[in-house]
Amino acid sequence: MDFEIAINLAYIVASVLFIFGIKMLGKAETARKGNLISAVGMLLAVVATLFDRQILELGSPFAWGMLAGGLFLGTIAGVAAAKFVKMTSMPEMVALLNGFGGAASLLVAWAEFHYDGISNVNPDLFNKCAIVAAVLIGGVTFTGSLYAWGKLSGKISGKAKVFSGQKALNAIIALVSLASAVAFVLLGQHQAAYVSLGVAIVFSLILGFAAVMPIGGGDMPVVISLLNSLSGLAACAAGFVILNNVLIVAGCLVGASGVILTVIMCKSMNRTLGNVLFSGFGAAASSSANKVEGEMKPISVDDAYYALEAAQSVVFIPGYGMAVAQAQHAVKELAELLENNGAEVAFAIHPVAGRMPGHMNVLLAEADVPYEQLKEMEEANRILETADVAIVIGANDVVNPAAAEDKGSPIYGMPIIEAFKAKTVFALKRGKGAGFSGLENGLFFRPNTRMIYGDAKATINSLVATFKEK
Repeated sequence: MDFEIAINLAYIVASVLFIFGIKMLGKAETARKGNLISAVGMLLAVVATLFDRQILELGSPFAWGMLAGGLFLGTIAGVAAAKFVKMTSMPEMVALLNGFGGAASLLVAWAEFHYDGISNVNPDLFNKCAIVAAVLIGGVTFTGSLYAWGKLSGKISGKAKVFSGQKALNAIIALVSLASAVAFVLLGQHQAAYVSLGVAIVFSLILGFAAVMPIGGGDMPVVISLLNSLSGLAACAAGFVILNNVLIVAGCLVGASGVILTVIMCKSMNRTLGNVLFSGFGAAASSSANKVEGEMKPISVDDAYYALEAAQSVVFIPGYGMAVAQAQHAVKELAELLENNGAEVAFAIHPVAGRMPGHMNVLLAEADVPYEQLKEMEEANRILETADVAIVIGANDVVNPAAAEDKGSPIYGMPIIEAFKAKTVFALKRGKGAGFSGLENGLFFRPNTRMIYGDAKATINSLVATFKEK
């Protein structure tokens, strides 16, 4: 078989494996196998590329050393992440991976142009456009993801940071980035084009920080999916730079799936992408005309036990508070005790609960909660109409009745988990503060809601202990 045909066939097989792998990631029961299939496809693509570019035939100790060093460091980092990064830290881990993907594409594009200059090669117009696209998208993705990582990990405040003239400043940064990109494409002299490319790199990196700064922590699921899409588009552009078909295909797959997921997340919040990116939501307290009245009514764990012991239907509504408390295993144990006591148990999952798409699904899957107990929003709301008890664990905006009732609320119109329809609601919170978005939750003031203050994991463990004792 001709060498070129064999390489292209390997790329096609790798692309097919990517497609099947991504499709299998859509279901919990096949996700692990889909991840493995995609990994095999990537291994095949890497090996094919090594042969395609004659890298394995160079015979240079430096080249082999670079390959061995990269393989060793990457393996160590991957194994360490798999072993030591907790499932509760997956949002910030995903943000870092998106960022490194963007940085890799930026470096590939820069290196290609840099070595073209050394070889006295003048790239054509298409190649220059691909280089600058990889640089701009990769730069924004890298620093934007780093900023998102800081917010998700708690190293930076999760609140949106806004100031006077911010939008105008961001627009100027974006325009300088685009102007330098256009100059790079049009300039024929390599040295002048190199300077323009450097300016584009610097301002794209600044733009990444500036773009994510005014976005509040409550919108991080949308930001994560968007940055994931951008990392794919950057990879696609890098594929055009180095003329690698499988990188183009893989980048397109990631970019397209990320865009689709971003649209789904925005619809789940009843907001446009522009509103998420530019509104500064969460920077200040709600300006709703209808202020929440009444008081929160606390309840002890013992009293909560008696209500749960008599319940025939219990719905858990997890949120970011469950992730912070790492309470998923305790929740699974309590759910089993309730089932053994004769209650029907379900988990209501809102699409944007947590800090990344599918965050709650990942945590509950880690605790081996049966997949059939996880209910999407519409089905969960039907169940809640007849539920005896709804247990809200650290969720806030996704159960806030203001989304359905208060036209003056910033989240009005957002589809929510209708916890307030249950006969009794137990809300597990550390204190009386507002949620990540800064909005007061009227659910906590409802006559059928009782607050259980303290660490969610400790509260659930106390309920488990009480069930076992009695």
